[in-house]
Amino acid sequence: MLAKGHLINDEDVRVLELEGMEKVWVTELEEGEVGEDDAVSQVATEMGCGCYEIRLAAGGRANLTATENCCVLVDDDLLKQLNCTTSVAIATSLNFSFALAGQRIATVKSAPFAVSQAQLDTISSVLKERGPILQARPIRNPSVAVLYTDPTSGDRARLLFEGVLRHRLESFGASPNFALACVEEEGAVGRSLQHLIKMKPSAILVASTTAPAGPEDVIGRAMARIGGHMERFLAPVEPGNLLLLSYKDEVPIVSAPGCFRSVKPNVVDLILPPMLARYRVSGWEVACLGHGGLLA
Repeated sequence: MLAKGHLINDEDVRVLELEGMEKVWVTELEEGEVGEDDAVSQVATEMGCGCYEIRLAAGGRANLTATENCCVLVDDDLLKQLNCTTSVAIATSLNFSFALAGQRIATVKSAPFAVSQAQLDTISSVLKERGPILQARPIRNPSVAVLYTDPTSGDRARLLFEGVLRHRLESFGASPNFALACVEEEGAVGRSLQHLIKMKPSAILVASTTAPAGPEDVIGRAMARIGGHMERFLAPVEPGNLLLLSYKDEVPIVSAPGCFRSVKPNVVDLILPPMLARYRVSGWEVACLGHGGLLA
């Protein structure tokens, strides 16, 4: 009849008596304790930032729900620290995950009935020093540019990859806003990339029919030719090991050979959401994808 943590009032007492309940177990807050609903509300308010709202649920729980399509960024080390040292349990979506508006992205649960104010003060202090555990970074009007390349004809690559690529982008609420096709030759690829960069897309995807042995191959040389900064070659993700990530004027350029042939999950699905949210993915963050990077 009454949820755990419910504050009993006079009307509740009358209902209990009508049901023949002469005794109930209760707890009373001691000095320096905060009720579970107030405790989880405080933590949920301070733990994150971005496009989400807080919805209280029964039993000392607060749910964080995305208000827009977004990418969820999570500070895993900070999350572990707070979960190990306090009587508040925080669960989040995976780092870099895509969330639709209305989707739950985190939940905060307290120890039964109450949390000490001292623990809440500690959580607040840590968050002020270290920053948020979770960011719901909105994805607004994402634009993706695609360059199709092949040693003999860029249109061959377009024919092979366009349908699969469009399907993948649509799953993130995006579409290929700009597309070019060219022969896979350093000068031609470089010129095409320069044209696409002028459009200032959220990301440029290079859909190539060849697999590079390293940044010294055609795609990597073309990235360097236009002044791109090579951020990372090789990803601890399967499929998607041969990822090549470069930046030019803050625009990420992604080559992921083989990943545009199939709709099955691969490294592109892991790094595309933060890029659509205009977040700069670092080489270190790519290296951290190894835990959970076995997708197939």
